[in-house]
Amino acid sequence: MKHSIRRQMIAIFVGLIVCMLVILLVLVGAGLEPYYVREKEENFKELYKEIESLAEGEELTEDEVSQINRTAERYNFYYIVWNFSNENGFSNLHDSQMLLVQLGGVLFNKIDSRVMERNDNYQVVEFRDNTQQVDYLALWGTVGNSYNIFIRSPLESIQETMGLFFRFLLIVGIAVIVGGILFVWYFSRRLTEPLRELAALSARMADLDFNAKYTSGGGGEIGVLGENFNIMSQKLENTISELKNANFRLQQDIEQKEKMEKMRTDFMGNVSHELKTPIALIQGYAEGLKEGVSDDPESREFYCDVIMDEAAKMNQMVKNLLTLNQLEFGDEDIVFERFDIAELIRGVLQSMEILAQQAGADVHFNCEGPVCVWADEFKIEQVLRNYISNAIHHVGGDKVVEIKVAAGPERARISVFNTGQPIPEEDLGHIWEKFYKVDKAHTRKYGGNGIGLSIVRAIMESLHQEYGVKNYENGVEFWFELDMK
Repeated sequence: MKHSIRRQMIAIFVGLIVCMLVILLVLVGAGLEPYYVREKEENFKELYKEIESLAEGEELTEDEVSQINRTAERYNFYYIVWNFSNENGFSNLHDSQMLLVQLGGVLFNKIDSRVMERNDNYQVVEFRDNTQQVDYLALWGTVGNSYNIFIRSPLESIQETMGLFFRFLLIVGIAVIVGGILFVWYFSRRLTEPLRELAALSARMADLDFNAKYTSGGGGEIGVLGENFNIMSQKLENTISELKNANFRLQQDIEQKEKMEKMRTDFMGNVSHELKTPIALIQGYAEGLKEGVSDDPESREFYCDVIMDEAAKMNQMVKNLLTLNQLEFGDEDIVFERFDIAELIRGVLQSMEILAQQAGADVHFNCEGPVCVWADEFKIEQVLRNYISNAIHHVGGDKVVEIKVAAGPERARISVFNTGQPIPEEDLGHIWEKFYKVDKAHTRKYGGNGIGLSIVRAIMESLHQEYGVKNYENGVEFWFELDMK
């Protein structure tokens, strides 16, 4: 995905953090210094009131001065209280001469200052000491009857504090962004994994792979969505099955009318032809028994065996003809379903194990895992039985019968190979015809009547699937294909 949900979440988080950081920096840059100045003004007033309350008398005691010094130290203030008439006062700065000079400069307007607040007793001003190149915030005024007071605090500390705060905020912001990216990446991964599974599930469903199921579970909205996907998958599979059945029934109805008359004519002609030989044999041996051609028990038993054998062949032929007739006339319903063709082959081979042993055939079938196809399972079983029985009856050479299942993206090819003589090229185009026999002597020996491959053709054409035969130097391969989706 070009823009995954995980990347979008990370981008949104980083964008929010950066925006909040920028807004915070702007707000701090615009409001921190004025706020700091206002706080200093309030601190100036607090110290002034404390000095004013203690300076009601003529002289301050050492304890009172210590108390004032503690307050000034707490606020990082330097102050001087001075009486110019007697040159007496006190300060928390050992070298108070600088404070006196600055106080005099303010008093006599020798220092440019900007008044921040003014009343009858004091002024709060901002000035710059050009000798030191330092900006100050100061309060000056009178206290008591004869004292002047001067309190100052450098504004440089405000600027340093703001610089430190900006750097700290920037470091914290970067740390928050990095930590947030890791946090969002971890939890977005947990959040998006079910979504990725659902995306993969939808892709497989688009390819009509209904074996795909949502397995992550969960009790939230994603879990409910996954369960709905599973329900939808099952309903789609059922709907497609119904559509396939309906489609094939429609095709059968269209084709049935065109084939019906020709099939009836062919059926009557072929039946009359194929029944002539067994009926003649049965009639001849029955008349022989009636006329007492041979009186010994062995001959009579032989005659009876021939009659029973020919009757059994006729019975089997009639069954095959009925099956073929039903297929060709479309009298049998075809039910499409999804099943494992490999498991079906194993069942057919198990039921024909005795037949393979009698023929001395070595049957091989190896298929790992299930191979699910769409077809009528009962009809496909008939195809497999005809292919495998035909291969066993005609096996020669190394006497190997090999069944293979080749699964492709959309179709599966099932092939049955037997070693032996290849089919003559002139016969390849006729082996699917009713009653056609390549080796009539061999076919009659095992009771074949040339209908088995016709049944295969009728079934595969009713399913609208490919089928065929291929010669090899050492044998013959019959194959057919089925849809996997």
